[in-house]
Amino acid sequence: MAPHSNDSEPVSEPAEAPVPPPGTADAEAGVTGAGRRLAAMRRFAAAGRRWRGSRSVGCAALLAVALTAGAVAVDGVREGRGVVAAGVPQGGPGMLNGVGLDAGVPALQARLRSQPRDFGGWATLGLAYVEQARTDGDPSRYPRAEKALKRSLDLNPGNDQALAGHAALAAARHDFADALAYADRALRSNPYNERALCSRIDALVELGRYDDAARAADTADTRRPGIPVFTRYAYVRELRGEVDTARRVLEQALAGASAPADVAYVATQLGRLAWSQGDHPAALGHYARALAADDTHLPALEGRARAKAASGDEAGAVRDLESVVARSPLPGPLVALGELYEARGEQAKAREQYTLVDAWTALARSGGVNVDLDTALAAADHGDKDAALRAARAEWGRRPTVHTADALAWALHVSGRDAEALPYARRATATGYRNAAFLHHLGVIERAVGRDGDARRHLTAALELNPGFSPLGAREARTALKDLETAR
Repeated sequence: MAPHSNDSEPVSEPAEAPVPPPGTADAEAGVTGAGRRLAAMRRFAAAGRRWRGSRSVGCAALLAVALTAGAVAVDGVREGRGVVAAGVPQGGPGMLNGVGLDAGVPALQARLRSQPRDFGGWATLGLAYVEQARTDGDPSRYPRAEKALKRSLDLNPGNDQALAGHAALAAARHDFADALAYADRALRSNPYNERALCSRIDALVELGRYDDAARAADTADTRRPGIPVFTRYAYVRELRGEVDTARRVLEQALAGASAPADVAYVATQLGRLAWSQGDHPAALGHYARALAADDTHLPALEGRARAKAASGDEAGAVRDLESVVARSPLPGPLVALGELYEARGEQAKAREQYTLVDAWTALARSGGVNVDLDTALAAADHGDKDAALRAARAEWGRRPTVHTADALAWALHVSGRDAEALPYARRATATGYRNAAFLHHLGVIERAVGRDGDARRHLTAALELNPGFSPLGAREARTALKDLETAR
């Protein structure tokens, strides 16, 4: 139940959806929440295909079916050809001061029943809802988070806990301008608020203000050193091309980690960094350590799948990604799995994954999440090219980041507008960020405009940096290089 004017009634969790009867699509997908969400997404995607172009069934009616099983949230940016992976390391261990979500939310609700004027409790509950939505993919928690945080501010206007919670909520919804504004307000009240310090870094990164983000990371490191700050500090350095610094900071954070959640989180970040730089054996080692600490840590399992695929173990990668998708049907693993199926010649299975991304996009929008970047990235390679370009342009107007520049460049390329795409592709690589997918896109666009020498250089650089950055993208880069050499 959402909070209302009667302070005696705290926010409570909705009842779990009933177990489906045998033989239904939900039962066949499993009775877990993730299984029901995946089955609902499949029904929604199938309905969308049947009724596309028809006015007899509205989008709201289609969404209503899927939302009964819970929607999914977005938290990622593209790293490969159509592959969505973690960007800013949002959330992470330590951000709820040790309160476990499964046990913490009911405990907070019980406390607020007896102490309904506890503004700190309301703020913590609101933040817990944000974290739950991030981890279980259910944006229906966002309105409850907003109401809990508002209750906290009603009880104690200007308190930094609630303002920091609002910053986290805005970031989760990809409203980074609001996230920055709330973080700044929280820090004026309490300059040492860890959540606000971290949300400020996140917002500046996602607004493309990298120099400001670096200064914010330095400030946060001075005021509240710890794993949430260290991982963000490392990512900001990585975006500036300082890979060795990023690795060193993460290694120091891992050396100081003791809780299993901390070990899994930091080891996963190290695995992602190693994979992005083409060190696939090291990546597999980091992911093994993460999963040894917490075998339910899905980002580590997804990362291991990418490292397996890059190492030639496609069957193992498919098994891992199928396991991830069964529990968390988000665009990253869906597209990655689809591309692996496509590379193996399993076209029907690949199309199903791409269709589920479309269903996810509609569900996430219904939860108030801005998904234009994800729409642009997935649609450019596997969907509606016009929709991809519209979404990329809209997102560029909100946040001119390297990832948005790459997405806009690629959407322009697939629409046949390579001369217009080239400046954006160059901008995507201008900060020094070492990303094989960006280099691949730049090389392909350069070839299209007749800059063959530049194209050879950047396609070669992409494959030298990370030869397994994408099963389809790497194959495309190798083919383009071969054609360029033949044409010499």
